[in-house]
Amino acid sequence: MTRGSLPCRVEIREVCPRDGFQSLKDRIATEDKISLIDAMAETGLSVMEVTSFVSPKAIPQMSDASEVMTHFNERWSGKVKSVVLVPNVRGAENALKVSPDSLNFVLSASASHNRANTRRTIEESLAELKEVKSLCGDVELGLSVATSFQCPFEGAISPDAVVDIVEKAMEIGVGSVTLADTIGTCDPVYLSSTLSQIKKVFGDYPFFLHLHDTHGMAMVNTMAAMEMGFYRFDSATGGLGGCPFAPGAAGNSATEDMVNFFDRVGIASGVDLERVLAVADRMKTMGLPVNSHMSSYRAGCSSLSCER
Repeated sequence: MTRGSLPCRVEIREVCPRDGFQSLKDRIATEDKISLIDAMAETGLSVMEVTSFVSPKAIPQMSDASEVMTHFNERWSGKVKSVVLVPNVRGAENALKVSPDSLNFVLSASASHNRANTRRTIEESLAELKEVKSLCGDVELGLSVATSFQCPFEGAISPDAVVDIVEKAMEIGVGSVTLADTIGTCDPVYLSSTLSQIKKVFGDYPFFLHLHDTHGMAMVNTMAAMEMGFYRFDSATGGLGGCPFAPGAAGNSATEDMVNFFDRVGIASGVDLERVLAVADRMKTMGLPVNSHMSSYRAGCSSLSCER
């Protein structure tokens, strides 16, 4: 379903509750976290990465994952698809106790980053992915391939390495795959070269793209990806985010910037920009480090009494 070389509609997966909040040093109270998640769910999103089941020693912000998911199920089950990230079998076992719609297992295309992030080799992570798949039953299992384009330790990642991991994951039986620019340093030329190889091997398989904005390339990378037929994207309200195990990684694409971009070029996302901006404003009042073009523009217009 395209309009010229661009899709008519895109799917946005909100990842602030997981990828955004995990990077914060000061802990967010669970009730505040739940309140923000509810507000995000009211923007028109169809899918959200709600939390992650990881070691609370490694990621303290996610220590309330069960409580957050229990509330989400009570309020949003059947309305917004829930995704939770898990790095291993133990995380998957704990996550399945609170009935998410989908698990998202993470491993890295870079051996060095995979070791830093999960303390495993890529082969060990793939073996664990297979074990997680055996636990899932009717719950969908997705895979996020971190450092699919660039790595803070190894530099540029070979497209063949990404293809190899995805092929092995599909043999295991994953239901979705995300390709992540974890450190946000990829440019549209390199992104396109990798995605060309991905398209050659996997055709029109509906990959998600997770594009950080460290070098300010997230939006041009989004456009480059759409011109190649990709239409599913992760973003985080307020532009929060960053990998604790990837030196220099900055925030995600801000949901409000993504929605504004899609609105401006006539691509439907189903997400209400004003509602997302209201959530970003609320996050600011809580002292969270909101970083987005649209939020800054809105604040500037407010102070100058101008109109958007």
